[in-house]
Amino acid sequence: MNTSIAQMRNIGISAHIDSGKTTLTERILFYCKKIHKIHEVKGKDGVGATMDFMPLEKERGITITSAATNVKWRNHSINIIDTPGHVDFTIEVERALRVLDGAILILCSVGGVQSQSITVDRQLKRYRIPTIAFINKCDRVGADPYKVKNQIKEKLGQNAVLMQIPVGLEENHRGVIDLVKMKAYYFEGPDGAEVLVRDIPEELRKEAESKREEMLDAASMFSDELMEAVLEGKETEEQIYKAVREGTIAREMTPVFMGSAYKNKGVHLILDAVVDYLPNPSEVTNYAVDMDNEEKSIELKPDPHAPAVALAFKLEDGPYGQLTYIRIYQGSIRKGDPLTNTRTKNTFKVGRLIRMHADTMEDIDEAVCGDITALFGIDCISGDTFVKPGLNCFMTSIHVPDPVISLALNQKNKNASEKMAKALNRFVKEDPTFKTHVDHESNQTIIEGMGELHLDVYIERMRREYNIDVEAGRPEVAYRESIQQKAPFNYIHKKQTGGAGQFGQVIGYIEPFAEGKYEFKNEVKGGNIPKEFIPSCDEGFKSAMAKGSLIEHPITGIRVILTDGRSHAVDSSDVAFRTAAREAFRQAYKKANPHILEPVMKVSVDGPSEFAGNIFSSLTKRRGIIISSVEDGTFVRVDAEVPLKEMFGYSMTLRSLTQGKAEFTMEFLRYAKVPKNIAEELISDYKEKKRNN
Repeated sequence: MNTSIAQMRNIGISAHIDSGKTTLTERILFYCKKIHKIHEVKGKDGVGATMDFMPLEKERGITITSAATNVKWRNHSINIIDTPGHVDFTIEVERALRVLDGAILILCSVGGVQSQSITVDRQLKRYRIPTIAFINKCDRVGADPYKVKNQIKEKLGQNAVLMQIPVGLEENHRGVIDLVKMKAYYFEGPDGAEVLVRDIPEELRKEAESKREEMLDAASMFSDELMEAVLEGKETEEQIYKAVREGTIAREMTPVFMGSAYKNKGVHLILDAVVDYLPNPSEVTNYAVDMDNEEKSIELKPDPHAPAVALAFKLEDGPYGQLTYIRIYQGSIRKGDPLTNTRTKNTFKVGRLIRMHADTMEDIDEAVCGDITALFGIDCISGDTFVKPGLNCFMTSIHVPDPVISLALNQKNKNASEKMAKALNRFVKEDPTFKTHVDHESNQTIIEGMGELHLDVYIERMRREYNIDVEAGRPEVAYRESIQQKAPFNYIHKKQTGGAGQFGQVIGYIEPFAEGKYEFKNEVKGGNIPKEFIPSCDEGFKSAMAKGSLIEHPITGIRVILTDGRSHAVDSSDVAFRTAAREAFRQAYKKANPHILEPVMKVSVDGPSEFAGNIFSSLTKRRGIIISSVEDGTFVRVDAEVPLKEMFGYSMTLRSLTQGKAEFTMEFLRYAKVPKNIAEELISDYKEKKRNN
């Protein structure tokens, strides 16, 4: 194993919005001597946090894009990606997690496990990422890290194990006690840079010994050597580190640390934990699909001398051209090396190889497996695989959720259409969850995304970065259509216009299928439809699903079974069977009791208990179904399922109902059948719109 790989960590920092991700990253940069002054997310000096480098991020005090940086700690090279907390920017979290080997999950010591903590945990599980937890804000009123540790167990299903206990809480929070070294750590001096190691205060010794026993019990499950040593009372720090590391990398244990990033407490120890417990690239198994061997899965070797394999996980279009962030999984990449894009089969030479620090760059000559770096001037899309010429494999891409909301854009200046097209093309390339098209009936440009904030940010970027004066129309919901029962079809497409005609007959049925899915089954016997025309039938059925007959939204959740048909030796063709399938589908669709589906969102509202009644009524008035509510002292959290259509403008309503003291998050949950009265209203609106056009 190469030493440099053993001393490498690729980590992400993930959490619910406002838990302190960017604040923690700022301290990490400072203590690793990457920056010389700490700036706050919503700082009074007007500078803003280093990793929130976009002007919009500084103004709003939120993270919009994931930013990468590299720091050194204890002779280890740590690549860090700071990700957004807002669900609207979930793709930024997805693509960061796709290339990481470990993560720090931050939780607020007052808020505990919140709605977005659960979403982030689900994403971490999807990519099987070993995690350490950091309970932040121990200096806040109501801080209770023990409660949060229990929530990690109960709500996230993780084996959370305390590695520290606090020295004081709320305004008395002074430091932490390390349960491995059994020492108290205090963080003094300007910016908490001076770490003082002291004996455990006498009043906390009993509690520390009790919690250490719990930690040793949990850790010894991953090491027989430690278990024996604990029974004899001779355990060493080295044995504990090794056992906790084993459990963490296996994702069977989550070590829990604590402190206050804002007050500069506990950050040094979380950096130690990254080095001690999170895996290096050689301890994580990654796979690619071998295109020369029936798409079999092949294990990638963390060997710098093996043929290079890298994944493009994020694109940025800057003033000097496209910047492509890559993670190298196998081999090495040097300036001047040839690489092949396995999707396009195009081979290019590496011009500039760059290490990123937020929005600043450092040219490097070589990067090895495990590195997260960037290339300049490469034409590719997010999710492309780059390999050494001669290899023919690709890595599985990133999970991309479908957009749930759309807006119509109107340009005030008609001459800006070229600029607008350029801006939209760039945004679509950068962000797979942002989509755009032109409505052929109204001739308006439609943009689609994950939420109001998501689209609002792109509209603002158009104004600032491209100087385009645009107005957004009313938000539109991404409805779907589906069917409720099985329906047969038997359609003959016959056309004779002199010369070769067109003939194709398709027989079969359609039936409801899993939500959001489409399946085509060929059960034609005896060659009644020649094999070469079967894919044309599939294409015809799929094309018919682009627009339903109720409100002309896409059709989903359907299985098509083709059972029989007829062909003609001369007149049958791809076009004939494609047309027959399309018309057959439309014929059956009308008989299958079609209905409209709407996106339903998972909504979580946090606010003071005194406004609980207002929060409940505001959600039920919006056709919301309350799933759960938890009242914890002075705060209440309400989880509900609410149709997206009803959530427009909710932030203003909630603000006025709770004197601006409550906040909410929402994310897409599923599609559900629209109530009859609303379906009738939607169909009526659609017909009215058709008449006016």
